Amino acid sequence: MTAAVQAVVLAGSRPSGDPVARHAGVSHKALVPVGGRPMVARVVDALNRCTRVGRIAVVIEDPAVLRTVPGIDALIDQGAVIGVESAATPSLSAAKAVTALGDDYPILLTTADHAMLTTDMVDLFLDLSAATDADVIAALAAKETITAAYPGTVRTYLRFRDGRYSGCNLFFLATPASRNALTFWRRVEENRKSPWRIAGAIGLGSVLFYVLGALTLNGALARLSRAMEATGAAVIMPVAEAAIDVDKPADLDLVEGIVGKRTR
Repeated sequence: MTAAVQAVVLAGSRPSGDPVARHAGVSHKALVPVGGRPMVARVVDALNRCTRVGRIAVVIEDPAVLRTVPGIDALIDQGAVIGVESAATPSLSAAKAVTALGDDYPILLTTADHAMLTTDMVDLFLDLSAATDADVIAALAAKETITAAYPGTVRTYLRFRDGRYSGCNLFFLATPASRNALTFWRRVEENRKSPWRIAGAIGLGSVLFYVLGALTLNGALARLSRAMEATGAAVIMPVAEAAIDVDKPADLDLVEGIVGKRTR
């Protein structure tokens, strides 16, 4: 893969406030410090150090906040980072950032709470994504990979007939057709309080097969591709840290511990 990849970092907080931000005593979750640095700074640095990544759009409620983050302010001046005001939902924020980048594909999408993101991890994900011909690619990590490295960590796993996987908050929007995936994401958000409508959007049969544990990962991706009108694929990251984001205070403690061991 030689073409420049644009990047989107979703850095918004929940409308009701974020428990991790409250726990850390900061105004925005993206500003929660890990290893003495705001999480968003760690993510932007990992992306900026990747030679294949071009501009980075950071989506946050108040883009002026980014000027207070050491390192990011200079990147804004250089034009390497642009701040985008977040929209009402994550899917709308992602779509808004894609538009701000001129719909210039391919685009890597991640989140500011992916505090363990490294440049090597970004390079690996781009390499694995380039080996597919899908419109949109998601990174997953196998349960065995995660529990072997961090036996006590609690993650959410997708259960398939051929394995259990955790999401890695890394997505590759390879083609303009990936816009359809963002539209589908928006439909799911709109119906989050109506599970049956979500099931209808995905397909009742697909949901039933998943609940029964009858779907393989590839089988699920084929059904999802039809539902979102864009070809989807998954790549398996052999790195446990790829699946560790900071969703709750316990995650922050885990990540701080990992970073602390690396800096000793």
